[in-house]
This record gives sequence, C-alpha cells and structure tokens, in this order.
Amino acid sequence: MGSERLTVRIGVLRLMALIALLQGCATTNGPTSDKDPWEGFNRGVYAFNKTVDETLAKPIATGYKNLLPSPVDKGVTNFFSNLDDVVVLANDLLQFKFEQALSDGSRVVWNTTAGLIGFIDVATHMDLPKHTQDFGLTLAHWGVGPGPFLMLPVLGPSTVRDTVGLVPDWFLFDPINYSGSSFNQRLALLGIKFIDKRADLLGASTILETAALDEYSFLRDAYLQRRRYLLYGGSPPEDEFDEEFFEEEPGFEDEPPPDEEPAPS
Repeated sequence: MGSERLTVRIGVLRLMALIALLQGCATTNGPTSDKDPWEGFNRGVYAFNKTVDETLAKPIATGYKNLLPSPVDKGVTNFFSNLDDVVVLANDLLQFKFEQALSDGSRVVWNTTAGLIGFIDVATHMDLPKHTQDFGLTLAHWGVGPGPFLMLPVLGPSTVRDTVGLVPDWFLFDPINYSGSSFNQRLALLGIKFIDKRADLLGASTILETAALDEYSFLRDAYLQRRRYLLYGGSPPEDEFDEEFFEEEPGFEDEPPPDEEPAPS
C-alpha cells in the first residue's frame, strides 16, 4: 500500500512538473493565439497521439467492438458511466448545485441497485438525466481561468485548469480507488474503461478524419466550445464576435432602397 501511494504521488509530481515546464516552453514556435500559445508543442503531442491511436488504441478498440455482443458492450459502457456519476455528484456538491446533486445521487443509487451495479441504465428511463461535471468545471465555477490549451499525451485535448482538475477526479472521487482491489487490478479496470470509450468513438474519429482539413484545429476548437457549453449549463452567452458579425454596417439602415429615388428636399 505504501509503495502504491508513493507511485501516485510521483505521478502527480511529474504532472505538475510537466505543466511548469510547459510554462517555460510557450514560445516553441511563437505564440499563435491567446488560447493556444503552445501550438507548436501541442501539435507535436497530437501527432504522437495520432500515431499511438492508429497503431495501438484503434485496432484494439475495433477488435473489442467486433468481439463483444452489442448488449455486453453497452453494459460495460453503462458500468463505467455509473462510476463517473459518483465523480459528477462530488463536483455537484462542491459547486453547491444541490438539486442536481440529488438527481445525480439518485442515478447512482438506482443504477447500482436495480441496474445491477450499473450495467443497466434504469435511471435515465426514470427522468433522471445524466450530467457532466468534473473538477475542472468546479474550478471554473469558482473563478479559476482556463489557462492555455494543452494537448496531453494519450489523454488528448485539455487546458491547464482541466489538467489540474484530473488529479482530484482520479485520485479522490473515482470509486475505482476505493474498490479494495489491488493496484494492478485498478490499472486493468482503467485500461478496459479507456478501450471501451475509444470503441464508442470509432464513428466520431472517422468523421473527424474525413471532414476536417486541419484535424488539430478542429479538435481544439470543438473541445474549447464544449467546455464553454458545459460551464454555462448549455446556455453560453453570445460572443462579442457574434454580435459584431450580425450588426449592420453603420449608416446602412439610412440608405434608400436601390430602386427608390431619394425623397425631394
């Protein structure tokens, strides 16, 4: 047990050291924008992730998808979704969203009991919708800025704030850490969770590859927009850009129609 805790602490320290190192490497290829000043580094990580995905993760996920019957695949997805609802519940409480916490807590109770440890999602059919919350959103709720965009090895798109938020979500709130299983068993569960999630995204990755001229920019912007959407509970305020885009040109409304002569003075 002591060695496992030491391993976790070393992992956390390495993560924080990586973030500190990135702060000093922000000018690798020159800042391209306020939201992505580390674009050169991030594109390198994205290329690495794409290689790992194409040579390892995607083939394994495809075999997993083809091997498991659809009901079993859905049950595994539901099982890990039920565990994630515990993380959601913890962050509901940290944000003082007590009504949502009651709903998410009820989801966990019903899916764990009537849903056979979460393999069957009975809660959704009881008008208990699934929500998305994590400690990154909790930090945002309490006023912490997102920081620059950050592409993480293997894990994919994030921000500095969301990367820091992974630590309590994984090591404090995730029920896998309190299952009583060994360190290797917990790693195996996390591996199955990763493969199951990658298998569920096979269709989405195909769309990304065929629709996006620049996959990296598309993925980055989609991630940032979704995080903004989640932060505002599905109703983000309009951007100033949108307001300016739809605003009429100054004096446009005063011009006469093209086929109509000006009124005599």
